[in-house]
Amino acid sequence: MDPFIRALIAVVGAERVLSDPADMAPYLTDWRGRYRGVARAVVCPESTGEVAAVVRLCAGHEVPIVPQGGNTGLCGGATPGADGEAIVLALGRLNRIRNIDADNNTIVVEAGCTLAAVQAAAVEAGRLFPLSLASEGSCTIGGNLSTNAGGVQVLRYGNTRELVLGLEAVLPDGRVWDGLRGLRKDNTGYDLKQLFIGAEGTLGVITAAVLKLYPAIHQRATAWVAVPDPVSAVRMLGLMRRHCGDRVTAFEIVGRSALDLVLAHIPGSRDPLPGRPEWSILIELSDPAESADTGTLLEAALSHAVDEGLACDAVVANSLAQASALWALRENISEAQRLEGVSIKHDVSVPVSRIPDFLDRARQRLTQMWPDVRIVAFGHIGDGNLHYNLSKQAAEANAAFVGRTSEANRIVHDLVASLGGSISAEHGLGQLKRDEILRYKPAVEMELMRSIKRTLDPQGLMNPGKVLDVTVRAGRANEKI
Repeated sequence: MDPFIRALIAVVGAERVLSDPADMAPYLTDWRGRYRGVARAVVCPESTGEVAAVVRLCAGHEVPIVPQGGNTGLCGGATPGADGEAIVLALGRLNRIRNIDADNNTIVVEAGCTLAAVQAAAVEAGRLFPLSLASEGSCTIGGNLSTNAGGVQVLRYGNTRELVLGLEAVLPDGRVWDGLRGLRKDNTGYDLKQLFIGAEGTLGVITAAVLKLYPAIHQRATAWVAVPDPVSAVRMLGLMRRHCGDRVTAFEIVGRSALDLVLAHIPGSRDPLPGRPEWSILIELSDPAESADTGTLLEAALSHAVDEGLACDAVVANSLAQASALWALRENISEAQRLEGVSIKHDVSVPVSRIPDFLDRARQRLTQMWPDVRIVAFGHIGDGNLHYNLSKQAAEANAAFVGRTSEANRIVHDLVASLGGSISAEHGLGQLKRDEILRYKPAVEMELMRSIKRTLDPQGLMNPGKVLDVTVRAGRANEKI
């Protein structure tokens, strides 16, 4: 047996070191099936101490490490490379809720807890953990933190990094940094936790976190609204916030092509409104006050929107089942696209005020290049984040079209940059956009990122080839940027 594998077994036990190809296979492919890698082994520790011991062992043997949570990422950030040198560090066994402090409105959880488990623990304590993603049943907190996940409630509660008070992380040399502090105010120097949030495992391994909790929600109201165009949608967002304040929890835009894919591929889906509007908005209001009447408030605001010509038609859910059915239309878009076939995907953000400009100019430029392109646009218009995906109707034409991804990226990403936006709003860079980002980030920003990487991970062993193109050769980190 390989001495290194034997050493791993001594740390975590034989049953938690996977080396058989069939056992490793689920860990070596990303959710979309875009990337497939090779690993020396998959290691499944079940405590921070075991993670630290594994990392120390890897550092001593100069073995790269690919941390992995629920493996639901969309940019290949948790998939190993093709050289077979790395181990996959699967963190699913670190799944304990360590502590809930209801008076402090905090919860301490391990990285392998699913998002749904954290949400459920918060509910049991009479609180809310507001991060909400379509993959919440399988994605893990470690992955959410590592990619700074967004989701549908960023409008009200912010991205993942805004929901974190403290972290515990294993550094690339195996030392453990215990930053599990549940403080809202701690003005004692650099905010180190922010280095690890969004770093996609390239600076260390997040093993636990202190997360913010909020008052439980007692009243919700949900509506599906047809709007004339994206300009009206942006103006309607302003109207809703004027009339409803911070009760506006989610404000999602869905283009016709996106909804049609759900209706075609997801059983039981129904179009909420007649007339096949080109653009629809999914709105949710929520309030922790038991006496709140969010339904009446929503209907009154929608009436104003109709009067001002910002809304054409609307349906307000009158039960939890109806609200869930409306949300399913939005949350199943990604799955419907996967069932439809491959496409060129973009996860971009621009200032909310520039969304109509982006949608109009991108459509013009893309249809000039490909008159029959199908544009599937949807996303979190409330925070400026759009998922903007391109394909052809015919499968035979689509295969060739996807081969021109770089040309489509240039059109979309250059436009995003010109509008002051970002080419990755919530999915991260992974390996998918690792090289693409070089065109858009200032040189000084890239150098600062490289400096942080060199300082914390001088061997270049942490998730090589992700975010920054750093490989390990002869024991030294070599940059190819």
